[in-house]
Parts: sequence; C-alpha cells; structure tokens
Amino acid sequence: MNRGIKIGAIAVGGVAAGIGVAAAVASMRWGRATARSAARLEAQPRTDRTSLSGTTFSPARLAGLPAPVVRYFDTVLEPGQPLVRGARVWWQGEFRTSPNGRWSPFTAEQHWTTHPPGFVWDASIHMAPLLSVRVRDTYIAGEGIMLGKLAALVPVADQRGTPEIAAGALARYLGEAVWVPTALLPSEGVSWSPIDDSTARATLTDHGTTVVANFHFDATGRITAATMTRFRDVNGRGVATPFAGRYSSYYQRVNGMLVPASGEVEWLLPEGPFAYWRGRLMKAEYDFVGDPPTVAPVTGTGQRLSKP
Repeated sequence: MNRGIKIGAIAVGGVAAGIGVAAAVASMRWGRATARSAARLEAQPRTDRTSLSGTTFSPARLAGLPAPVVRYFDTVLEPGQPLVRGARVWWQGEFRTSPNGRWSPFTAEQHWTTHPPGFVWDASIHMAPLLSVRVRDTYIAGEGIMLGKLAALVPVADQRGTPEIAAGALARYLGEAVWVPTALLPSEGVSWSPIDDSTARATLTDHGTTVVANFHFDATGRITAATMTRFRDVNGRGVATPFAGRYSSYYQRVNGMLVPASGEVEWLLPEGPFAYWRGRLMKAEYDFVGDPPTVAPVTGTGQRLSKP
C-alpha cells in the first residue's frame, strides 16, 4: 500500500514537473515573440519630424484648437518639450472578465510608437496561484491582433485580421495617448473639433481606419475621461458598444510631461457600466526626437478617478 502511494506520488510529481517545464519553455517562446513584435513596431518607417514644424512643443502649435484642448496642452507640456518618438511603459493593476467577476492582478509592459501610431502590450494576468494568462495586444502597420494563452501555452483568444479588431486597437491607442501627451498634437495626426468648453472630439486615421473619441477636461485643463464607441466581442462577433476610459485626477510629471498616475476602462452596457481594467503606471521610458531614451520611475497610486 505504501509502495503504491509512493509510486503514485512519483507519477504525479513527474507530470507536474513536465507541465512546469512545458510552461517555462512556452514562456520563453512568448517573450521572444513579443520581442519580435516590438522590433517590427520599431522598424516601421518614421516620418521626418523636421518637416512637421519642428521637433519640440511650442504654444504656436495650438493655434485654432478648441479651448479645452489648448488648456490641456498648456497644462501638461512646457514650451520646448521634445516630441515623443517612442515609449516603453510598465503597468500594474487588475483585470476581470465579467461584471461580477473577481479582479485578478496583472503586470504588463508596453511599447509605443507615435509616428506611425502603434503599440505592443504584453501582460501576465494572475488568475489563480501558479496559474496565469499571457495576453499580447498589438497594433502594427494598421493591423490589430489580440492573442491570449493560458500559461503562455494553451490558446484562449486569437483575434486578428478584421476591420473591427484594427479599429478597436487604434481606438485604444488614441485613448491611451494621455500617457504620451505629445502624441495628441495635430502634428502627430490627431485632428480636434470643439463640442463645448469642457469637451472636444479627437479624430485619428491610420492605414484607412478612422477612430473618434470625445475627451473630457476638468477646469485645470487635465483630461478626466475619453468616451467612444468600440467593438466588443460577443460570441465571436464584434458589436459596437459605448466605451469609456477614465483617468486619475492625480497627474504626475514624468520627463517634463504631466500624465495620469492611473486609469480605468469600462463598457457602458444597457444594464450598467462594466469596468474590466484598472491600471497604475509604474515606470516610463520615453524616446524623444533627437535624444537618447531616459527612464523615469513613477511613484504614487493616483486612485482618484473622475467621470465626465
């Protein structure tokens, strides 16, 4: 009897070890795939900034923009601020898959380019002890891809190649540009139109895909939220759904720019809002036009979120 128990324990241990090795190998392969995606993102042809009225921010760039947009740039940028060419940011936060679901912690690293717009977001969501889901969300050369694998091994999501996925990814880029403020300047491809004294509409077109977001501003000029329509996956079909990104009222200065310390996103469903992602900026590395990249640690939680 004892011998049988020992043999069973050895067998179970061997299976667990085998799974552990497979997961470790899968994680290494996942990391290499992310590195290839980031390299592809960086390899895209870049526009010569000197042909776009200079390489730094000047208040002269704001002529003709809606009043709340002018206040925003005057608040978050100083004259002479170099334009961001690329960025690399690190996140911590929580994610859930249903309105009443449990929040699961995640960590993520994100690569950005601004001209052309693009990103690679690589996250590890800790669903349970010793169980994680790896998610890679990308927008490169006009294509959006969302890939998720349990333990970087078993596919749980693979969405790509449709206009809806591309539009959703580009909309994400536009909504997250508050963490790369110079990316919202007209010279970076964003056009602005007025709505009222606290709201303005931003439009961005890339590779034939156009997305629109209404940005909401507080009295100090800081962006508090972005509302838009995005495609939500419903049984494998993209359904246009109202969406909101909300940003912390606590902004921090990083490499000369003011950016939100945290944010939250939610689907605005008929039965009520479904918040599914909330994240805190932990560290940022900005690649400025003409300058080497610099790393700036971000401190504080910044959990105060404002609604439009």
